[in-house]
Amino acid sequence: MNAHHSVSRRALLTGGLATGFVLAFHLPLRAAVNEPVQPRDTTEGKFAPNTFIRIDETGRTVLMMPQVEMGQGTYTSISAVLAEELDADWSKVEVQHAPPNDKLYGNPTFGLQVTGNSNSIRAWWLPLRKAGATARAMLVQAAASQWGVDAASCTASKGEVAHAASGRKLGYGELALAAQGQMPPKDVAVKDPKDFVLIGQPLKRLDTPDKVNGKAVYGIDAILPGMKFATIAACPVFGGKVGKVDDSAAIKLAGVRKVVVLDDMVAVIGDHMWAAKKGLEALKIEWNEGANAGITTKDIWEDLRKASQKDGAVAKSDGDIAKALASGDRFEAAYELPFLAHASMEPINATVHVKPDSCEIWTGTQIMTRVQSEAAKAAGLPIDKVIVNNHLLGGGFGRKLEPDMVVAAVKIAKQVDYPVKVVWTREEDIQHDVYRPVYRDQITASLVDGKVAGWKYKVAGSAVLARWLPPAFQKGIDIDAVDAAVDAPYDFANFHVEYVRAEPLSVPTGFWRGVGPNNNVFAVECAMDELARKAGKDPIEFRKSMLTKNPRMLAVLNQVAEKSGWGEPLPPRVGRGVCVQPSFASFIATVVEAEIDDVGEIALRRITSVVDTGIAVNPDTVKAQIEGGLIFGLTAALYGEITIDKGRVQQSNFHDYRMMRINETPKIEVIVVKSGEAPGGIGEAGVNAGPPALRNAIYAATGVALRRLPIDRKLLAAGKKA
Repeated sequence: MNAHHSVSRRALLTGGLATGFVLAFHLPLRAAVNEPVQPRDTTEGKFAPNTFIRIDETGRTVLMMPQVEMGQGTYTSISAVLAEELDADWSKVEVQHAPPNDKLYGNPTFGLQVTGNSNSIRAWWLPLRKAGATARAMLVQAAASQWGVDAASCTASKGEVAHAASGRKLGYGELALAAQGQMPPKDVAVKDPKDFVLIGQPLKRLDTPDKVNGKAVYGIDAILPGMKFATIAACPVFGGKVGKVDDSAAIKLAGVRKVVVLDDMVAVIGDHMWAAKKGLEALKIEWNEGANAGITTKDIWEDLRKASQKDGAVAKSDGDIAKALASGDRFEAAYELPFLAHASMEPINATVHVKPDSCEIWTGTQIMTRVQSEAAKAAGLPIDKVIVNNHLLGGGFGRKLEPDMVVAAVKIAKQVDYPVKVVWTREEDIQHDVYRPVYRDQITASLVDGKVAGWKYKVAGSAVLARWLPPAFQKGIDIDAVDAAVDAPYDFANFHVEYVRAEPLSVPTGFWRGVGPNNNVFAVECAMDELARKAGKDPIEFRKSMLTKNPRMLAVLNQVAEKSGWGEPLPPRVGRGVCVQPSFASFIATVVEAEIDDVGEIALRRITSVVDTGIAVNPDTVKAQIEGGLIFGLTAALYGEITIDKGRVQQSNFHDYRMMRINETPKIEVIVVKSGEAPGGIGEAGVNAGPPALRNAIYAATGVALRRLPIDRKLLAAGKKA
C-alpha cells in the first residue's frame, strides 16, 4: 500500500476508533528487493527451548505461531496461552508465522499443520502451556544458578525472574544465553487456573489496529520486484477442458504480456490486474464441456434422495431401536441442506516465483504443508526447494484448506521467468469453489409419555474426509459427516445413527464453516421442535426433560430461557425458536426471535446465546466469534444456495449469492459462562446455532415446519406445510 492509500484510510476513521497496541505485533512486510517476505526462523543468539519460543538478549520474545489468523482471533488467544505459562512481558511479545513443517508444528489433533474444525485452542491448550512452563523453568534455573540460590526461591513475572529474599531481578533478555545452556526439565507443572494473569481476560485483538490503519498484510498484498498480474477462466462445466483459444485480440491490448493455456483453464498475464482482466475478456475460448454438461440441481437431489433410501454404515447404536420405534407415537421427517459457497472477502489468490531450482509462494492458507507439497509436484521440484510464505487470511471458512489456487498459480508461473500474482475474480471463485455438500438427514422417532423413546437418524451426503484425509474414513463412516449426530446431547436410551456416502454428481465438495454439525444440528433441533409440538410440550421444557445426564447443556438452556424472555407474550406472527448443541466440545443454547410478515419476509428481532466453552481464553473473542458465526449461518439460512444448470453454477457474485446486510442484523446478546473446564471450540459453533433457532422461531410464529434451507418465503406466505 502506498502512503496515499494509508492516509486515505485513516482519514475515514474517527479518533474513537483508534486503539493502541496491547502487544508488539509483527507480521512480514511486503517484499522489497532482495528481502524475503517471510522472516526466516533462526535460533542463533537466542534462547530457543522449543519450536515455539525465541528470546533474544534484548528481551524480545517471538512466538512461532503454528495456527493461522483468518479473523477468528487465534493469534491473540494462542499468544495468551503461551505467554501465560512463560510469564512473558506481554508488551515485548511478537508473533511470527511458523514455516511449513508437520513434524514441528503439526496440529496435535490431525498431525498436520492445519487450522480448522474450531480446534486451535482445544488442540494446543496443553502442549503450548507445557512449552511455556518449561521455558519459564529454564529461565528461572538460569537466574538461580547465577545468584547461587535455590530455583524454588525465585519467581517469574512479566519477563523477569526475581529473588524476593535478596531483591535481585534479571530480565529474560539478560538470561537468554545462560538459559539456552540449561537442560529442559521434564514434566513441569502448569499453572492452576486461579493464578492466570492473561488467560480469561478480555484482551484486545492483536491484529485489529493494523487492519484498521491499513498496515495488515494479506496474501493478496504481496508485492515483488518485477511482478506481473494474472487472472483466470476455468471451464464453466465441472470436469470440462480447454478446447480452442483465440488470443489474437487479447495480445494486442496494452499491458497484456502472455496468454497461458492449461488443461482446464486459461490465464492472462498483464502488467496490472486491469490489463489481465481485460485481456481475459478479449479471449475467444471454446470449451470441451465433457460428460457433466447436462447435470442440474434436480438431478443431484434425485440422486441423493435415491441414495438416502439405502441402509447406511452404522456409526452408533444403543439399545433396541426396532422395538422402541414399534411403540409409541411415531414421527418421520427428512431435512435437506443445499450446496453453499465460501465467498471469503479476500479474493482467492497466490503469488508465485518459479525459478529453475526453486519455487517461492506468498499466499494465505489454512494448510501450509499441503500447499508446499502440492506446489512441489506442480513445479516439478523437491519439496525442500519450495518456500511458502503465509499471511493473514481475509476469511477462510474451509475454502483455504484446499491448495488448488496455489497449484494453478504455480502452473502459470512456470511459463514465465518473473513473479506472478494470480487473482481469481469473484465470479471464478463462486463458480469454481469446493462447495459445502448437499445433505439429506432422515429421522424416525417415537414418543412415549412425552419423551423420545427411540431415535433413528440417517445422514446421506458427501464424505469430504475420504478425499481430504483418507485415514479418517474407516468402515464406511465419515466422522465429520456424523459429527453432532452420534453425540446428540439428549437422553435417548434407544439410539441409532447411520451414514450413507453419496457423492454429488460432478460437484467438488469440501469443508465449510461449521463442517459436519451444519446439517446435523439443523436436523436434530428442527425435529426436536416438531416432536415437542407432537407431545404437546413447550420446546424448552421438552428438551430439559431429556438433558438430565448433560448438566452443562441443561445449565446454558436454563440461562438462555431466562435471558431471552422465553415464554413472554409476543405479537402475532412473531416467534421464538431455540437450538441447543454440544458442537466442538462447547455447549451452546441460542434463542432467535423473528417476525414473519404476510408475504413471507422475515425480520430478525433479537438473538440470545449462552455459551459454555470451558475456560474462555479471551471472552471478547468468544463473543465476537459467536456473533459472527450467527450472522454467517443465518445468512445461509435466509439466502444461501448454489444451484447447477447444464453442469454450471448459476450464481456468480453477491447480487445473486446474497449476504446478510447490516440493517438486517438484530441485537445479539452473547453470555459467556464462567467455567473451569478445558476450552472448547468456538469459531464455528455460532454458524450451526442460527439456522435451526430461526427455523424454530418461524415454526412457532406460523406453524409452518420448514425442512429445507434456504427458507422458502412462498411457503410462509401461503401458510402451507413444508
